[in-house]
Amino acid sequence: MDVVEQELDSPWEGVLVTPAHGGDTGVLVLAGSSGRVERERARILARQGITALSVRWFGGPGQSPGICEIPLETFTTAVDFLAASGARRIGILGLSKGAEAALLTAVYDPRVDVVVALSPTSRVWCNVGPGQDGEQHPYRSSWTWREQPLPFVPMDDSWTPIEPGDDPVAIRGWYELSERRFAGLLARAEIPVERARADLLLVAGGDDAMWPSLPFAEQLAERRRSAGATVQVITRQDAGHRPRFPGESPAPHSPHFRYGGTPEADRLLGEAAWPHILDRLGSTAFPGVAS
Repeated sequence: MDVVEQELDSPWEGVLVTPAHGGDTGVLVLAGSSGRVERERARILARQGITALSVRWFGGPGQSPGICEIPLETFTTAVDFLAASGARRIGILGLSKGAEAALLTAVYDPRVDVVVALSPTSRVWCNVGPGQDGEQHPYRSSWTWREQPLPFVPMDDSWTPIEPGDDPVAIRGWYELSERRFAGLLARAEIPVERARADLLLVAGGDDAMWPSLPFAEQLAERRRSAGATVQVITRQDAGHRPRFPGESPAPHSPHFRYGGTPEADRLLGEAAWPHILDRLGSTAFPGVAS
């Protein structure tokens, strides 16, 4: 399916990729802690008949340099944009910290019809990097809503990696230690997904080395089911933090972090999730075909 790309520079840097013949569904595509514009993922979705918008949500002009007190209005403005572009069904697809943002946006914006959360968290975490003031400490919330920071879980800085020297680090243990250290803060920081009108699809690997996304996904699913709300979890025990969809390039190697899984397991997890993602988003193309 032919697509048309439009570069954006306001109110955020981004790209809008639309099917040449239009479509009724619009999806906001959010990267994880890179904050980058996910061009390839947006193109793959657009080839399935879905209008895809991907934006830089931190680190751009006028934005916080780190994931620190990012206004959730960043994402509701993107929902405004998709609605104004003619989308009748609106989804958000986010990875990792982008999944955290996607879930929270759906809680606060009832226009969101579906959330696809890849390697999600079930709670709000502290900042990753500096805020507008250039400071990283003391820890603050990753997010605000109507200028008020959301309750969050800080990191326990007593944690030390087990990997030797300059080897890439698995930081999952840091999150698990922080959950134990700040157990009294967990309840207030939970993402109240039971309040979201959106349908939820959660995709997580059991070998995620960045944070425990599969236990997080199971916590989210339990909260939804307890409220009688829809949810689906797709997982592979051998997959890591970065599932890849049909037609996507392999995730690049990182000299700094271990993500868990293997390229093959991550591909298989993305492949298993793909038809369900297209079904939720209402793709007009044949599921599984990236034409």
